[in-house]
Amino acid sequence: MSATIQRYPSRESRIGEDTLIRRALPHRDRRLVGAWCFLDHAGPTVFASGKGLHVGAHPHIGLQTFTWMIEGEVMHRDSLGYEQVIRPGQVNLMTAGRGIAHSEDSVRDGDALHAAQLWIALPQAHANCEPAFAHHANLPRWSQGGFDATLLVGTLGGQTAPAQVFSPLLGLDLTSTGAAHTSIELDTRFEHAAIVLRGAATLAGEALAPGDWLYFATGRTRLDVSCDSEAQILLLGGEPLGEDILLWWNFVGRTQADIEAALADWQADDSTRSARFGPLPTGSRAAPLLAPRLEGALKAGR
Repeated sequence: MSATIQRYPSRESRIGEDTLIRRALPHRDRRLVGAWCFLDHAGPTVFASGKGLHVGAHPHIGLQTFTWMIEGEVMHRDSLGYEQVIRPGQVNLMTAGRGIAHSEDSVRDGDALHAAQLWIALPQAHANCEPAFAHHANLPRWSQGGFDATLLVGTLGGQTAPAQVFSPLLGLDLTSTGAAHTSIELDTRFEHAAIVLRGAATLAGEALAPGDWLYFATGRTRLDVSCDSEAQILLLGGEPLGEDILLWWNFVGRTQADIEAALADWQADDSTRSARFGPLPTGSRAAPLLAPRLEGALKAGR
């Protein structure tokens, strides 16, 4: 494998009641790709009767949550008062900034779920901005070399996605129902990552299936992508953030004091918690999440 291409394994984890996910980012050897600092691949799965995705109210600071829905429907509720169902082919973008809380619930138990849940580290200049939420049902789409392309974030091929982000980023979904081949023009300033969400594909000569992901260093001009049968690929990119961050639980900060302050506010009485994160959203069948114990010094990464 080329020194400019690296392969990393995802690790299995569980969220909500018992939702199995593959966690690609952060990885101990690669904590960031551009400003992308977190990637969970959930599904594809079909929940048993009476089961679904139910994640109780929990806080965030210093990041944006970015949800790309492929199958199923999930209700987002947050402390700004937004209640929004996200459906296949749509994006939810929540900006935590100085602090926000939200919950996520399957609209129907026993339904299918397939999604990518990502976090974007906010640059230091915007880390304490006011929280916000946006839902994007209409995204740029086109056909290319047998793939159906959907631009999730950033600019590509003269088209720009509507999501407002605070550092240069790219998010692209490529889906095919059969054999396909294309070449994607890349921004040479960006580092990139690719993960297969369904099926199998070959990227820059490297075979890839769900479970592993590929990293591409800056300087690459194009990326050849092909598949022999049905496949779905997520391509991410961005300018290297160039800032040390701390990622602990649901928080992104620059210092351990940032993390400790957010943790103390979440664990405080209702008035203190609400002053930081807003009133907790109601309607989820899952209880608000308890923070894990913070022990020892946290390790910064880029």
